[in-house]
Amino acid sequence: MTWFLVLQFFSMMLTLLRLGRTSETDKDLEILILRQQLDILQRQQDKPVKPTRAEKLTLAVLSANLKKQTKRPVNQFRSLIRVFQPETVFGWHRALVKRKWTHARKNKVGRPPTAEEVKKLVIKLALENDDWGYGKISGELEKLGIELSETAVGDILRAEGIEPAPVRAGSIGWKTLMSHYREQLLACDFFNIETIWLKTLTVFFFIDIGTRQVYLAGITDHPTHHWVTQQARNQVWTIQEQEDEFCGLIRDNDKKFPESFDDVFESENINIIRIPYRAPNANAVAERMVRTFRQECLDKILILNEAHLRRVLKEFLVYYNERRPHQGLDQQSPIERPEPLTEGLIQKRRVLGGIINDYFRLPAPVPKPQTA
Repeated sequence: MTWFLVLQFFSMMLTLLRLGRTSETDKDLEILILRQQLDILQRQQDKPVKPTRAEKLTLAVLSANLKKQTKRPVNQFRSLIRVFQPETVFGWHRALVKRKWTHARKNKVGRPPTAEEVKKLVIKLALENDDWGYGKISGELEKLGIELSETAVGDILRAEGIEPAPVRAGSIGWKTLMSHYREQLLACDFFNIETIWLKTLTVFFFIDIGTRQVYLAGITDHPTHHWVTQQARNQVWTIQEQEDEFCGLIRDNDKKFPESFDDVFESENINIIRIPYRAPNANAVAERMVRTFRQECLDKILILNEAHLRRVLKEFLVYYNERRPHQGLDQQSPIERPEPLTEGLIQKRRVLGGIINDYFRLPAPVPKPQTA
């Protein structure tokens, strides 16, 4: 305790000697700084509160002026600035100086900046065409009535982190390759449904990869090889009636598919494309359709028997194929809908008793001709 009192005494004496050599202006500045910090501490008694912009401004300006007048190093301010580190306060001051010298030029020099719409278009062209260089993109823009040099195109793409054409371009991706053939591909799959009496029913369906139109092949509780082959024949007859042309059928390696199933399609020059084992993503469109069946329809209904399931799926597929918007088809339906009406009363059609709501417009009534 004695040493503590002695230390405090010598500390006070040194402080008095320093204050005796300090000018009145410096003392006033120190008092203002200490008062500013005291106000901040009193405001933080209940809960921590960040200093306001006005408090930062005041403390930064006062500290900078005190340092400028006394010419003391930063480490000597630690006894004066107690709430914040001196580096923090001088950082605020540097930010103020930076804002002071940041202002808009009255007379802008150089070429005008490229419009944001043009920048987005340049990026869009580069991402959609991997083998287009700066010159090709510049030429395509000129065809659209936009003048932009190759250098400007390169600056825009480099700012977005997009590599030049030789680096950016590579082999054609699977997505691009499959988009070319999807109009000529079918896919098929099975899924099971448990009835209310815990009887397992197997649903077999086909889906057109290009249009997303779904064909319900059949429903059974015992999918034999003979039954599966017959569904293949039925689907081939449907293809012939609609005069569609397909080059391939994607299927998994389920044991339900017999060799006779493949023979039916191969006789019509439709190649069988088997996906790798344990790779359901290779048949992603059909797998996603199974999820749609369950999520939008079957998970909301208790199935009684095979006849009930068949009626439910047929009604759902009429809605799915003819009226349901698809994000992958630009909000169109697999069977393309006519142009929507822009006028008329909006009505609601209840699908499956209200499980799904379908909205449409009634044509506006034609006014009757007035008789004389």
